[in-house]
Amino acid sequence: MVTRLHMPSLGGATEWLNSGQLSSADLRGQVVLVDFWTLTCINWLRTAPYVRAWWRAYRDDGLVVIGVHTPEFSFEHEVDGVRRATKEREIDYPVAVDSDFGIWTAFDNHYWPALYFVDAEGIIRDQHFGEGRYEHSERVIQGLLGVDRPLLSVEGLGVEAQADWAHLRSPETYLGSDRGTAFASPGGSAAGRLRAYELPERLSSNHWALSGEWRVGGESVVLARAGGRIAYRFHARDAHLVLSPGARGPIPFRVLLDGEAPGPSHGVDVDEAGRGVLGEGRMYQLVRQHDRVRDRTLEITFLEAGAEAYSFTFG
Repeated sequence: MVTRLHMPSLGGATEWLNSGQLSSADLRGQVVLVDFWTLTCINWLRTAPYVRAWWRAYRDDGLVVIGVHTPEFSFEHEVDGVRRATKEREIDYPVAVDSDFGIWTAFDNHYWPALYFVDAEGIIRDQHFGEGRYEHSERVIQGLLGVDRPLLSVEGLGVEAQADWAHLRSPETYLGSDRGTAFASPGGSAAGRLRAYELPERLSSNHWALSGEWRVGGESVVLARAGGRIAYRFHARDAHLVLSPGARGPIPFRVLLDGEAPGPSHGVDVDEAGRGVLGEGRMYQLVRQHDRVRDRTLEITFLEAGAEAYSFTFG
């Protein structure tokens, strides 16, 4: 619990969506929930339905929600992508575009998602980082507003569905050289250089590999020639990959699960035959296992050059 810490300035925003420019002074007298997010973050995506539901249920009681989009990856600085994500997630509360990390720094924030609960005097009364604690968070909102009623029933759908925590055994895995781990292609990674890679004969659990001509950059791997593949051996209900087409435009891809089309285990961004299209920078859900969760090998093949892959996440 945080007490007597006044809400920092929102002046670092580079742009506002769904609102004109707002300041901490403008919000004095209202209960405020500040939600730090970035559009590719699976942890934020799974909290989004709760924040939307609280906004819709309590705005007439005086709640103001401020979304603060602070980018993790370079392509997330593009405001058109933030605007698109805001529309897709049905966010109609104000969003501060924090591309220069001004608000992030003012709050001394370190996490996506991060929630700050501010009372009518402008004082931060509580904070929470990551997923979960939804009932407590809603009770905090009610307490600050002075209302008391039954808690909301919230269910996320698609990529916003809660993780299958009981069977989730694969961690978030970055692919770029700055934070990359568990890379299994023979010969290792050649950071900063264009190189042909091969898949190993066998992938160990929670390891990944490349096939084809790729350049490994600091935050992503970039495909130089059509037909390149990424493989990952995972254990989870859902498998996601953060992707961007760069400057190339739509890039078709194909997903295999244990060497076959995913069928009913396809994710929302893939059909039963495993076909999908990389159209914009965001998180793509490639697999949602429809039956027993077990170790599976995912392969994604890009049919044109230019694909940029950033990180795997699971649910």
